[in-house]
Amino acid sequence: MKRLIVVYNPRSSHFAQVKADVIDKLRDLKGVAVGKFEVADTNVDDNAQRLAKVLSAGDLVIAAGGDGTATIAINGILLSKKANIKFGVVGYGNFNDVARAFGNLKLKDILNGRVEKVYPLECRINGRHWRYGMCYFTMGMFAEACAVFDKPKTRKSLRKGKKTIFYSLFTLIGWWLKNHRRKFLPESFQLADSSGDSIECKKVSDYMAVNGRSVAKIMKGADWFKRENDFLSMNGRMTKFFKLVSMMLRAVFKRIPGSESDYDCLMFDEPTSIMIQAEGEYKMVDGVKKIEVQKVGVPLLAVVK
Repeated sequence: MKRLIVVYNPRSSHFAQVKADVIDKLRDLKGVAVGKFEVADTNVDDNAQRLAKVLSAGDLVIAAGGDGTATIAINGILLSKKANIKFGVVGYGNFNDVARAFGNLKLKDILNGRVEKVYPLECRINGRHWRYGMCYFTMGMFAEACAVFDKPKTRKSLRKGKKTIFYSLFTLIGWWLKNHRRKFLPESFQLADSSGDSIECKKVSDYMAVNGRSVAKIMKGADWFKRENDFLSMNGRMTKFFKLVSMMLRAVFKRIPGSESDYDCLMFDEPTSIMIQAEGEYKMVDGVKKIEVQKVGVPLLAVVK
């Protein structure tokens, strides 16, 4: 008998849908042991570590929720280091970047779908593993701006259906007008590649590593998550109005500007505090001297369209 684990957040605003569309329907499956993993009201890393302890080789893990729930499931699978665990996601969040990357599948699609190797990003801080991310990592201004979507008024608007690109853009622009004069990253730092060559980045407000088809449903990426090594690397001074507008227009209507990389290493002269975001889950990390981003060594087996 194979085993299926559904990962869900009972405090999600979409939980009633998750229960009706996924949890209740799984009760009818024959020949499958169905387990439920309830996301605790702690943080991504605590939940991922708890999930890793209950997984077994050969499990099918289905994340039913938003990008935060999907991130917990992905991190739990990779941290478990168990063989042949398969992953699927049914999107019930505001942005659903992970679900969009895999083709916006429904439960029936995942149960009968095609499994493909995908390659999330890994972020290491000061030489130690920090987190895995399927679609993107951002550091600096964009990472801090993510907090605006956690405000009760904004979340209420999103739940009511204001999910357009333009609503999200106007929300971010309002935050930018209030905060763009702040310093988000050190005045100067080194950015090295896999060859060891480095460049000096001056007055940069943002670094972004993109692996998926979209960032916060606003900016367009591509299918880098299917590539074993490459991802999109971008850095720039987005606190300047015209640079921000130029970048956003390209990112919304064409593709996020940047260059392909297989390894990025950000090195700072002094320990600093940096806001880092992965799939909408953000955290201020203190004492940062080095940040490394590259693909995982072992792929994830995911159900994709």
